[in-house]
Amino acid sequence: MDKMSCKFNFSAGPANLPKEVMVKAQSEFLDWNGTGMSVMEMSHRGKEYAPILENAKVNLRKLLNIPNNYKALFLQGGAVTQNFMVPMNLLNNQTASYVISGYWSKRTFNDAQPFSGINIAASSEDINYTKAPDFNSWDIKASDAYVHFCLNETVNGVEYFEDPKVNNVPVVCDMSSTILSRPIDISRYGVIYAGAQKNIGPAGLTILIVRDDLLDFSDKKTPSTFNWKTQSENNSMINTPSSYGIYIAGLVFDWLLRQGGIKVLEDINIKKSNYLYNFIDSSDFYINNIDKQNRSRMNVTFDIQNDELNSNFVIEAEKAGLFGLKGHRMVGGLRASIYNAMPYEGILALVEYMKEFEKKY
Repeated sequence: MDKMSCKFNFSAGPANLPKEVMVKAQSEFLDWNGTGMSVMEMSHRGKEYAPILENAKVNLRKLLNIPNNYKALFLQGGAVTQNFMVPMNLLNNQTASYVISGYWSKRTFNDAQPFSGINIAASSEDINYTKAPDFNSWDIKASDAYVHFCLNETVNGVEYFEDPKVNNVPVVCDMSSTILSRPIDISRYGVIYAGAQKNIGPAGLTILIVRDDLLDFSDKKTPSTFNWKTQSENNSMINTPSSYGIYIAGLVFDWLLRQGGIKVLEDINIKKSNYLYNFIDSSDFYINNIDKQNRSRMNVTFDIQNDELNSNFVIEAEKAGLFGLKGHRMVGGLRASIYNAMPYEGILALVEYMKEFEKKY
């Protein structure tokens, strides 16, 4: 099939899932494993569902090499819900520091304002988020309950590529858009959370990884469904979990293991993003202003020198079978989100289209 006749979804999220996963889910939709039931209608406490949850948990731990002194929880509400769940579970009448490197980390900081003692550790807002604040610039208090940052900013296309080296203060990280795309050292973090709808599965499921010693600081007013310790003690099932989302996540984890694990995916992601960035850099028509050391592998943001052509670019891209390339509504421009499930062929098709668009205009 001609590359330009294929359809590719570059949406930032909900994003594309591996075709192999979708086909398997389709084949099992009406009857999972001979039970005569769909996972969607299965009791989350029944014996049929138990292995689905256990398999997902085991393979997530295997993929990320999660140490034994960390809990892995399957929660609801998306990553934004953690904007208040983090201080409710950790602040404990202390202070906390937030690093602002783009749209989402600023929103996280703003959402935490109803709590007292929320401070800015570093911000790159004054340079329009074209570079992430260097770890050495973070102003963290030794008495802070935690420091929060976002590993990858989907809106601005800014990513950290090293694990933070922060001692004595727990690091809380929003990894929604980069989790499972490359190896990380879990031990450098106190808490990691991630919405599923980019590299894991359907929207509505949230993964949370928390070190055991951080489960005892929740505010007494914290509802049971928002209390990490309560959720941990109840195997993420204090209420009905996002059961079908967990099932799809489990299929994605299986798929990742079959690909060879996260290091293999990292190599592919580097290849994909480098090909696209190299083309943008070679062109006088397209521009990317993000500092090269922070250019996101997951969300490639770019503009056309004549920004009046952006709408034409999106409209004509959809006619060519390339969807989701419009930039975030808050910043405009263009964006190609190229998560794990985006095949290399999709990048080739996008660059081919970009070349043709440049020639036309």
